[in-house]
Amino acid sequence: MDLRNIAIIAHVDHGKTTLVDELLKQSGAFRENQAVAERAMDSNDLERERGITILAKATSVEWDGHRVNIVDTPGHADFGGEVERILSMVDGVVLLVDAAEGPMPQTKFVTSKALALGLRPIVVLNKVDKPDAEPDRALDEVFDLFANLGANDEQLDFPHMYASGRDGWADATLDGTRKDLHALFDLILDHVPAPKQLHHVDEPFRMLATTLSADPFMGRLLTGRVESGRIKPGDTVKALTRKGDLLENFRVSKVLAFRGLGQQPIDAGQAGDIVTLAGMAKATVADTICAQAIDTPLPAQPIDPPTITVTFGINDSPLAGRDGKKVQSRVIRERLMKEAESNVAIRVTDTPGGEAFEVAGRGELQMGVLIENMRREGFELSISRPQVLMREEDGQRLEPVEEVTVDVDDEYSGVVIEKLTGPRRGEMVEMRPAGAGKTRIIAHVPSRGLIGYHGEFLTDTRGTGVLNRVFHGWTPFKGPIPGRRAGVLISMENGTSVAYALFNLEDRGRMFIGAQEPVYEGMIIGEHSRDNDLEVNPLKGKKLTNVRASGTDEAVRLTTPVTMSLEQAIAYIDDDELVEVTPNAVRLRKRFLDPHERKRQSRAAG
Repeated sequence: MDLRNIAIIAHVDHGKTTLVDELLKQSGAFRENQAVAERAMDSNDLERERGITILAKATSVEWDGHRVNIVDTPGHADFGGEVERILSMVDGVVLLVDAAEGPMPQTKFVTSKALALGLRPIVVLNKVDKPDAEPDRALDEVFDLFANLGANDEQLDFPHMYASGRDGWADATLDGTRKDLHALFDLILDHVPAPKQLHHVDEPFRMLATTLSADPFMGRLLTGRVESGRIKPGDTVKALTRKGDLLENFRVSKVLAFRGLGQQPIDAGQAGDIVTLAGMAKATVADTICAQAIDTPLPAQPIDPPTITVTFGINDSPLAGRDGKKVQSRVIRERLMKEAESNVAIRVTDTPGGEAFEVAGRGELQMGVLIENMRREGFELSISRPQVLMREEDGQRLEPVEEVTVDVDDEYSGVVIEKLTGPRRGEMVEMRPAGAGKTRIIAHVPSRGLIGYHGEFLTDTRGTGVLNRVFHGWTPFKGPIPGRRAGVLISMENGTSVAYALFNLEDRGRMFIGAQEPVYEGMIIGEHSRDNDLEVNPLKGKKLTNVRASGTDEAVRLTTPVTMSLEQAIAYIDDDELVEVTPNAVRLRKRFLDPHERKRQSRAAG
């Protein structure tokens, strides 16, 4: 059967996963009456809740006597480690662009990787039925983007189609029949070359592992594209590291291939096909799996370096161990090491005391997803404020800078520019109208300045702005960036909060907790209205006298407390604070709970 391997790339929310659903449906990958979840490819709970793709996944369809392997890639640059490896498995890409928004920053990130590998893209202008769609403008912008990214003449001469993934049609012209995706399938078969590996079927077996997963019955599973030769269950092969050292010899217990939505065991995999192997104990992502006769590894894609680091520690608060089952540092370490193995963009290092671990990664979103997954698995953690990783070069300190693209209503553009270029030390690159009363602002901002900015940005633009960021490069250190301006309200007692006490504290600032919640000494219960920290007593009940009974006064009405999501909490805290994360709660606390210890530490630091 003739083979084609393609990846679908796009910015967040431009409709990749929905389009893949339709491709599966129309190719007959599932039956008419089969129950299939919407966005079938987003299989992980977090992906469904947030509506984003976090893990790259493959599927495969049959069309007209050809097998088409399709890889759905994440759009967020935080998960770029996935994208870079995935593109080395395919021979063509379908670039999906929202006809109203045009190419966005994350499109640029993935497209630059694809063009650098020499892949020739097919451009699909999606959502052309939106009222504010301008497909011709979007097409011109795609051409300009390719030219700016240094595409060659072959890549610039790209075919394009107009589509609506949700309605399941794609056409070469805007006034086409709009009935199905057949034209897109035909274009993929015509434009994407068959894998060049097909010429190497008779050579010894070689495969580069690109993604790692685990199965409770089969153990470790490595997926990749077979570069040469054939592989079948029972073959003995070896794994080589990137440098060419022998990692292990093992017997392949199963060979699986993607068929529709699932994976099925096959009798043999051959050059060009994307397969999953089971049976290895140590081999991991970026290793070469090959026949015994081969000694040189396949070249692996270099991965962009991590830009931020967060400290994961054990939860040592007075409420520790009430919610979660996994609280020991040994268990946390095992889980983080397992994550670092399958996720190439994450690095884990032990800290000197052994109670905490430094986890370095691409961005706050990636860290937030890891922590959220761990708390759902029953872990309790204490998390520090993210720190940006610096670099030394020729005696100069360099820091990472991100390209930020903001689409806002005209009336909010002033406040956004002021925040990005003022205290956050950003530099404005471009500002232009983006149609219908909107402005697009592009700025280069140090990563340090963007920690915790997203929540503030949504407040400033009344929730209407869209902010996207992607790693741009390194620049000399730009000097101090002011942190949070307000101080915090700290509990001075252990117990359960009382409505009467919180009511009397409301003129001191915003509360983070409600009545009848457990609190402890050193826990942060609110934000002070001034810039210093204040210790308060949230347990103080109303004193009763012989004149007044407890029931005569009117009921206390509390203002609704501010509830923070996990990412907001991590971005909010200061360097001397931690976020306590348990399966049921996210609490803020001081690093040192005892007030005397806090004073001692601040004197030592000062």
